[in-house]
Amino acid sequence: MSEESGAAGELPEYAERVLEVAELIPSGRVMTYGDVAEWLGDGGPRQVGRVMALYGGAVPWWRVVRSDGVLLPGHELRALEHYRTEGTPLRQASRASGGNLPRLDMRRARWDGGQRAESHT
Repeated sequence: MSEESGAAGELPEYAERVLEVAELIPSGRVMTYGDVAEWLGDGGPRQVGRVMALYGGAVPWWRVVRSDGVLLPGHELRALEHYRTEGTPLRQASRASGGNLPRLDMRRARWDGGQRAESHT
């Protein structure tokens, strides 16, 4: 067991906070790693990404994304299935990118945490 994981079943406090934000993101919407860090007022995109990589499997991980809208490498098809089910806005893949996978339409899909006061009490 690594030092980061603490006692069995116990998450570091920062990880708990990141995962709580991930759970607040409405279906069909996304926040970037940087958005989550800004919302918390702590850490940065890399710290949020590390938390999601280590502990994000128990929350809607597909709603915490890269700022460029590229689907999470290695998890593209699983994420795409969630996006389609939830109606998350997507952009068609460009021919230059090989035309295989769409990207998230960040302008339409991004959630600003506007319900923070009601949801985070």
